[in-house]
Amino acid sequence: MCGIAGWINLYANIENDNRILFKMTDTLKQRGPDASGFHFSKHALLGHRRLVVVDPEGGTQPMTKKIGNDTYTIVYNGELYNTEDVRKILKDNGFSFTSYSDTEVLLVAFIFWGAECVKHINGIYAFGVWNETNETLFLARDPLGVKPLFYTIKDNSLIFGSEIKTLLAHPLVEPILDKQGLTELFGFGPARPLGSGIFQNIKELPPSHSLIYNKDGIKITQYWKLTAKTHDENLSTTAEHVRSLLVDSIERQLVADVPVCTFLSGGLDSSIISAVASTYFKKNNMPNLNTYSVDYVDNRKFFKPTEFQPNTDADWIYKMVDYIGSNHHDILIDTPELASYLKEAVIATDLPGMADVDSSLYLFCKEVRKNSTVALSGECADELFGGYPWFRREEDINATTFPWSKFVSDRKSILSPDLQNLPIEEYVQDKYNESLRQVPGVPGESQREHRMRELFYLNIKWFMITLLTRKDRMSMASGLEVRVPFADQRLVEYAYNIPMDMKYYKGREKGVLREALTGLLPDDVLWRKKSPYPKTHNPGYTLAVQKLMNNILRDKSSPLLQLIDQKHVKEIVDSGGNAYKNPWYGQLMTGPQLIAYLIQVNTWLKEYKVILK
Repeated sequence: MCGIAGWINLYANIENDNRILFKMTDTLKQRGPDASGFHFSKHALLGHRRLVVVDPEGGTQPMTKKIGNDTYTIVYNGELYNTEDVRKILKDNGFSFTSYSDTEVLLVAFIFWGAECVKHINGIYAFGVWNETNETLFLARDPLGVKPLFYTIKDNSLIFGSEIKTLLAHPLVEPILDKQGLTELFGFGPARPLGSGIFQNIKELPPSHSLIYNKDGIKITQYWKLTAKTHDENLSTTAEHVRSLLVDSIERQLVADVPVCTFLSGGLDSSIISAVASTYFKKNNMPNLNTYSVDYVDNRKFFKPTEFQPNTDADWIYKMVDYIGSNHHDILIDTPELASYLKEAVIATDLPGMADVDSSLYLFCKEVRKNSTVALSGECADELFGGYPWFRREEDINATTFPWSKFVSDRKSILSPDLQNLPIEEYVQDKYNESLRQVPGVPGESQREHRMRELFYLNIKWFMITLLTRKDRMSMASGLEVRVPFADQRLVEYAYNIPMDMKYYKGREKGVLREALTGLLPDDVLWRKKSPYPKTHNPGYTLAVQKLMNNILRDKSSPLLQLIDQKHVKEIVDSGGNAYKNPWYGQLMTGPQLIAYLIQVNTWLKEYKVILK
């Protein structure tokens, strides 16, 4: 896994502007701590930072190949999971290879298929290919948005990179936050509309899109869409199909030349990944699988069961450790760290994020990276198989906005009087309606069936992207590559069309998935009620963020103050978050996390020297 950077100017000679490229690429050293590489030509500068996972010698980038009269150079962040399948097709068509890296396979795939190469590969990726001969840049991002890719066009230049900070390292790019960005920040945050980089003129190439840039201009194409089909298989066949796709996805993602581990919470999703991985290791005479879990100092002492989090993970984790025979590592995070690392989480994301839900993952990944380079994690199962409460609560099913962020008027209430005219509610509603218009359905399906399709579509295109962004930034900030087997394009396509009564087989969330995994997990783990990513229940965390926020409110130079209703925010802070009654975002971001989110906004404005317009 890596980081990429590039600067294309088709009308000026930029070959000697190497210092700018060095500065851009240097912003990605955490993503790629093992090596760096550069390509310089008259109209294109490309940079790469590498985290070595496969083929240390043969996977060096940027990688250049000359075929006929054309010269192609690739910079690539990601992993292909069907490398050998694609390699065979390319060999059958007369191509040869000098390495076993997926980088070379991807480059040759582009040379052979052109822009259509994305329809032949399975993986997580963001990459750029520069054709020196016809002076054309091709960019692409994986179907589900696991890997990031940002770009901007300024003064005849297209500038791109794996992270926003990479673009901001270029002297043409300024950290401007205009009214549009403010509307998105407070209307959706920590989510973003697809394609938005929040900063003015900074875009993110949406998942499942590619981009071609040359003297004819810029052309963006969506190369993959969810399709709706009638599901004709019975429960038994459906369960077998899910099991086959998932196990294949997990096993394909275990390939690496470096240590691979799994995250293990004792829940359904991480448990099946760990179980399949452990079996795979044993079959291939590999050392025992290492598993990792996260918890917080004194969390059991302060834990109170809720609808979202009915029990703690510890007992379930060790039931699974005994079952699969893994070498397990508990990582314990203390409250002061959780608050103090809110800043590091902002810098990793380049934007305000999910507060301590981010900083805890950052600290967790930092510890895991001491022993492993690649980890597998259970994200995306809930979005595919209906794990969240909003798939079963009638008030959420019938909501007329995003069910994980229903209280937009509450969000607006924290803004200063000068910003009360921002069209936050209208903009959120427009984006919601726009998404619904894109939902593919089957002719003749009932209104209820189509509504459930809408919920799954919204989760895949919005909520899942936010969690994948969080996982990428927090892990790659430590040079840890996290793979997500549930975000396999084949599995997503299949699961989208499984009817709701199967997804809720036996009246349980993710019922068909549980049925599919029968025999692979202990029954009590298999049917354990969903519990989300663990967060701290220690009241010391609330006290810590109250202190940090009060310092911001007292400091008249705090950039946040010009954006918020200071009196209202002070009430929220003094109440420990209780004066903000509704969740800010999802299940985990409640009052204390809202306070932490505002701390992150202030940190972001200050550290990035954001220019408000």
